[in-house]
Amino acid sequence: MQARFSEEDEAFRREIAGWLEQNLRGDFEVVRGRGGPGDEHALFEERHAWERRLGEAGWIGIGWPRDVGGRDLGLSRQVIFYEEYARAGGPGRVGHIGEGLLAPTLIHYGSQQQKDRFLPGILSGEEIWCQGYSEPNAGSDLANVQTRAVLVDGEWRISGQKVWTSGAATSNWCFVLCRTEPDAPKHKGLSYLLVPMDQPGVEIRPIVQLTGDAEFSEVFYDEACTAAENVVGEPGEGWKVAMGTLAFERGASTLGQQMSFQNELDEVIAAARANGKAKDPLIRQRIAKAWMGLRIQRYNALRTLSESTGAELSPAGTITKIYWATWHRDLGKLAMDVLGADGEVIDAAPYELSPLQRMYLFTRSDTIYGGSNEIQRNIIAERTLGLPREPR
Repeated sequence: MQARFSEEDEAFRREIAGWLEQNLRGDFEVVRGRGGPGDEHALFEERHAWERRLGEAGWIGIGWPRDVGGRDLGLSRQVIFYEEYARAGGPGRVGHIGEGLLAPTLIHYGSQQQKDRFLPGILSGEEIWCQGYSEPNAGSDLANVQTRAVLVDGEWRISGQKVWTSGAATSNWCFVLCRTEPDAPKHKGLSYLLVPMDQPGVEIRPIVQLTGDAEFSEVFYDEACTAAENVVGEPGEGWKVAMGTLAFERGASTLGQQMSFQNELDEVIAAARANGKAKDPLIRQRIAKAWMGLRIQRYNALRTLSESTGAELSPAGTITKIYWATWHRDLGKLAMDVLGADGEVIDAAPYELSPLQRMYLFTRSDTIYGGSNEIQRNIIAERTLGLPREPR
């Protein structure tokens, strides 16, 4: 992967930038910059309408193969799309879990029947997905999941609890990692099921965050059902499929995430210039360090994406999560130090958090969710460096 783009790539950049500028107006002006981390609750219906607009224009699934409805765009074009989307202030995507996680998993592991059934709803922006992985005793230790599924009369019956399920309250479907062979070893006997959310036996309990929002939830399954054919891969292969999904999570959209980080850094710099903190040499040094850290993220992401193959993450990719999570947490601290006392107060009714306040509070969780920093260090040590497993 080259760090520079061809003339054809830059023409594509102008195309998507122009489309975004033209379409993020009128009814969609209100969603600009909304729905990002810590703001996921905002304007869901409007953002869902925006998702459908993206689908109508063919801007969902741009990297998917053409035979499943995608544009089959190369990596450089995908990177450009996500960068320009963030640069234009495109809203947080309500369909990103379906497009970025479930769809690549189905393309790689799913049956033709599953592709035909589920990919069109994602491409159109109609069907929204969430992820049922973590449990109270199976967060970083994902193989310890205890949610059970039993095949009875042609359908799976699911019972158990998931937690930290992002977007559960607004999703149509969930891909759920279940234990279908209770006597098998921990990493065996798991299955990856596609489960409708709107049915008896599914209870959703929102979890309120520091920001006051409830972007994720607990989900309880009590004999919830899904058809027998809604298992991705073979029964018992859930661990392999789930690990493939996690590899797809490190896809080209990470470059868009970094552009969102750039937008936040720009806001921190603007605040420092406005209140005079930009003249403080220590603040200036921390801003420079943040700027350099963001460039390192970009180059490592480009390297990682060029080295990764399908559902396999390159060795360089194992440092991605711990690096950006730590960087983003430190940016939150920098934002509060730039704001000073103003960072501790809210202006006036309706007492909404400012974007930088919301960002700071949300970044407290960055080094925990998706695998804590401690777990990330174990992954780097064991899977990349080949060191012995941590004593249990």
